Amino acid sequence: MSSAAARVLKLSNGIEIPIVGLGTWAPPEGTAREDAKEWILTGLKAGYRHLDGAHMYGTEKAVSKAIKASGLKREEIFVTTKIPWNHHSRVQESINESLANLDLEYVDLWLLHWPQTLAYEEGTLFLQNPDGTLKTVDYPTFVEVWAEMEKAFEQGKCKAIGVSNFSIKNLEILLKTAKVIPVNNQVEMHPYLQQNELKEYCEKRGISISAYTPSGWDVVRGDPTIVEIAKKHGVSPHQVILAWHLARDTIVITKSSNEQRQKNNLILPTLSEEDIQKINALDRGQRFCNTADKHGHVWGWTYEQLGW
Repeated sequence: MSSAAARVLKLSNGIEIPIVGLGTWAPPEGTAREDAKEWILTGLKAGYRHLDGAHMYGTEKAVSKAIKASGLKREEIFVTTKIPWNHHSRVQESINESLANLDLEYVDLWLLHWPQTLAYEEGTLFLQNPDGTLKTVDYPTFVEVWAEMEKAFEQGKCKAIGVSNFSIKNLEILLKTAKVIPVNNQVEMHPYLQQNELKEYCEKRGISISAYTPSGWDVVRGDPTIVEIAKKHGVSPHQVILAWHLARDTIVITKSSNEQRQKNNLILPTLSEEDIQKINALDRGQRFCNTADKHGHVWGWTYEQLGW
């Protein structure tokens, strides 16, 4: 057992990212997003030095308050945020809004949250067509959005830029014209969705992978193989899966508002090669997040458009 709090991964541009990040999503109901400040602060006190956020999470101000309350220096904390799908026509305004919300001069990593562009209307993320589908627009494409993100990078508003939910298909398109290669691709990844082909593709091009929903849902954590390995090491199934990710040099974004679980998620077992191979054998290409709706769309795009 060892603490993963201090473990870092060097990105292709030379900056270091703590390999375990605390996800800062909170539901929109009630005061949950304001209240997130408290559990983000307990995370920082537990040892997390990587906070993974997004403009659309609505918690950037809570992240700011938690950082200030922690007493930590700015350079001690790695802050990630993401540009939402409906800000693609207003990239510079979006990064400025995020920096204002966070009360920071820069973010460490700024990600293009999704490749698809949704129509912009102030106050809503989910502008719809009359038939109930999300209102996507053809322009700007993610290629144009990336060019604008590169400008923000050159201006020092972010130390690094990357993408999220990008497939090999869409990375191929992006890399044809990108002046700055993405340093990271954040995707759903867990033992039932190992994305080995995508991982290999990215690593060959210097693009690190970070995993959201890193332990999947209860069905993954309850898998007999995972449970058996957890019992052997005297830890939870979630801790076993996080350790598996780290053995693959994958950055993990783990989410908990519970102080003890936050601490546990940093104390991980050292898995044997046999343990790792057993978990590797569980892959079944099964997504849990962001599956197609009744229109066959994932947030406005088909699986074909996403390259999934």
